[in-house]
Amino acid sequence: MKFKNRNSDFFFSATFVLILLSLFKFLLHFVINANGAYGFFRDEFYYIACSNHLAWGYVDQPPLSILLLKISRIILGDSLVAIRFLPALLGALTVFITGKIAKEMGGGIFSQATAAVCMIIGPIYLSFNNYYSMNSFDVFFWALSFYLLIKILNSGKRNLWYLLGFVLGMALMNKVSILWFGAGLFVGLLLTKNRSLLKTKEPWIAFGIAALIFIPHIIWQIANSFPTLEFMRNAIQDKYVLHSPVEFLHSVILTENPITFPVWLAGLYFLLFNKKGKRYITLAVIFLTVLAILLLNPASKSEYLASSFPILFAAGNIAIEKFLEKKKKFWLKPVIFFVLAAFIFIAPLAVPLLSVKSYIKYARALGEKPSTTEKKKLNELPQFFADMFGWETMTNTVARAYNSLSPEEKENCVIFCNNYGEAGAINFLGKQYNLAPAISGHNNYFLWGPVRKQANIVIVIGQKKVELENTFEEVVAADTIRTKYSMPYETDLPIWICKKPKASLSKIWPQTKHYN
Repeated sequence: MKFKNRNSDFFFSATFVLILLSLFKFLLHFVINANGAYGFFRDEFYYIACSNHLAWGYVDQPPLSILLLKISRIILGDSLVAIRFLPALLGALTVFITGKIAKEMGGGIFSQATAAVCMIIGPIYLSFNNYYSMNSFDVFFWALSFYLLIKILNSGKRNLWYLLGFVLGMALMNKVSILWFGAGLFVGLLLTKNRSLLKTKEPWIAFGIAALIFIPHIIWQIANSFPTLEFMRNAIQDKYVLHSPVEFLHSVILTENPITFPVWLAGLYFLLFNKKGKRYITLAVIFLTVLAILLLNPASKSEYLASSFPILFAAGNIAIEKFLEKKKKFWLKPVIFFVLAAFIFIAPLAVPLLSVKSYIKYARALGEKPSTTEKKKLNELPQFFADMFGWETMTNTVARAYNSLSPEEKENCVIFCNNYGEAGAINFLGKQYNLAPAISGHNNYFLWGPVRKQANIVIVIGQKKVELENTFEEVVAADTIRTKYSMPYETDLPIWICKKPKASLSKIWPQTKHYN
């Protein structure tokens, strides 16, 4: 009698392949950050500052990712690797879930593995998972929501709606864009054979669970005069570059990796027209609803659509798997080759794999020009990379100005910054210099207030002397911040030591507010 070796079967299973791919994804980001990458990203300083002021909401985001960052900092610390541990882990989990989505839709080991690979080689996901932000959580929650919805459609287990409602609620507490998923789900159920589900109580209870979880943030918004609405309005009008629908779709293709374009196009076809795929047509409607919403808004970024793609990658690779079953196996080799080539070719453009000088040469050789989704000037680096440079130099320069003050003056000093990146960096990196608190009127820094309301000495970064003289009787130039590779508006900034304010900081403070 022969006994089946279950351990051997596992090592040749789709689950084991997905674990390996997920581990590769995690280790890729871990190694990059362990080597220092290019340093902390601008927004990471702000998220760290927010985690020092836990609340039910912030001007530019709900609270979940900030709370989890606080927990992560308590357990792991504040190193670059520690701060970026959760994004790397979430990226790995999303890769695994995407493969499981393919399995749940009837895909074999090929489609499960290649769906996972699509999530690895997408430049937007490489970027999202290499720094701390709400985006890694957002993609994860969308993928998990897709998976649970497919389980519901397959099994008919209505109790799974409650779990989906919980996931959607947590997603809402991370980023409100999950409302697009909810809108697409409602439309998808209404317009397809699955509309019968709307006659049952479970979907409505699920939406209720999500809304209930979100209520504390709504109360916070009301209590603070809906700052997020003001933030969004200002960002659309003054911050984001406007795109035509064609430009938007072109950007989507690039950020998802051009080689995956045929995959997700095949996925859309599979869900809409294939006999077996049409069972999940509701999922296609979710994607199309989100796409329509974003196309109608010229200020939309291509990254906003990124969370919708796990379902298309899974469906597309199932379609390709079924196609390859009818062909000879030699098709697999060119597929693997092109996937690896696409990853090696594009990865240095999305994450800090190369030295700065090597990156600049590489980008120029490819004809890749520095890019930004905001109305900002650029130098040699795209905004995403440039925002990782200059912070230590800025903090050191401010520290020199601060140390020119007497001990008594330091006790009554604050450092005023133009934006949350500067304030966050000085508060985080300036701890080693025992610097005065950095303040700003930018986003949540405005709500936190001036800290030392009666401070009579203010170190101001990057403003015009003539404007400062309207507020202070004495304005003296102390130094100039000069950084390399940073965003242009973060270099050649004068540092002023301002004394004898004509009014208290608490009276001046309302004028500093800017949400964008």
